[in-house]
Amino acid sequence: MPRNQEVIRQWRLLHALESSRHGATIDGLANELDVTTRTIRRDLAALQEAGFPLFDFQDDTDRVRWRLEGQAFKGLDTGFTLAELCALYLSRNLLEAVAGTPFQRDLSLAFARLEGALSPRMRQFLDRLPTVLTAKSGPRAGGDRSSSDVVARLLEATLHLRVATMRYHSVSSGRDKDYVLHPYRLAFAQGGLYLLAFVPEYDDIRTFAVDRILSVSLEKQTFTPQRPVPEDIFGNSLGVNTGPAERVELRFDAEVGPYVRARVWHQSQELRELADGHLALTLHVCHDWALRSWILSWGPFVEVVDPRSLASEIAADLTAARTRYGAPA
Repeated sequence: MPRNQEVIRQWRLLHALESSRHGATIDGLANELDVTTRTIRRDLAALQEAGFPLFDFQDDTDRVRWRLEGQAFKGLDTGFTLAELCALYLSRNLLEAVAGTPFQRDLSLAFARLEGALSPRMRQFLDRLPTVLTAKSGPRAGGDRSSSDVVARLLEATLHLRVATMRYHSVSSGRDKDYVLHPYRLAFAQGGLYLLAFVPEYDDIRTFAVDRILSVSLEKQTFTPQRPVPEDIFGNSLGVNTGPAERVELRFDAEVGPYVRARVWHQSQELRELADGHLALTLHVCHDWALRSWILSWGPFVEVVDPRSLASEIAADLTAARTRYGAPA
């Protein structure tokens, strides 16, 4: 823990120096970070040794000030500040969620450029930060169908409004089907890449999992978008769905109340304390498998109050589960 605290403190020191337009005194830095001046001197020396461009100078009143040179990366003209570039370098740990997607190669190349802009000693310093900042990748789409060629064609179709023909494997029907569609947007969600496209045959916008696209080709003709696509594409769903939102009310037992309160499960949620100690949660979301599986994940600690149709579906799922395990209904 002391080692982690040291790294975090030195990271805060870098921010303090970068945000100081006219430089900062050691006393001022010590007050801002709530440490001794001796600690600040030791951290400044450590950062200089790591290769960060720190220097001291005397101001008009002969006070010694410290400054961080902002133009540290002459070979990477991005307009980013030093702290921003360091944060981007660190974010590779948080972007593991997209590993295995067609963008992985581009991410690797981008991070390679950032690494080239940092000195070896800077990278050694920054590589200590992931020990206090980690990320766990969520489930990712399997298979290798979402090839770079397919994604490249879809990106070209969305950018240039090109009509596309696609062969797609539907999990629900278990068969392959051909589509003519107008690709609107690609979206990355919950470990998978999805295509939102207008399908003239259905006169509707449909969502397709890119990893289930068997082939895609672009036609010469272009299209005019028929309907706007919301910025928050899957905003009505707890998962990946574009259905209409409906009101859902759930009642949680008091013993799981703290866990329910601890997170924002959806931007529409409203919490209400009940007289008997239970917790009421109201959501405005679409009724899809993501919602049902989330409710079922709470086991016996939750009850669907409204709508009754959803309560019946959950009850049927629980009955089927009991039957599977040989338990009496």
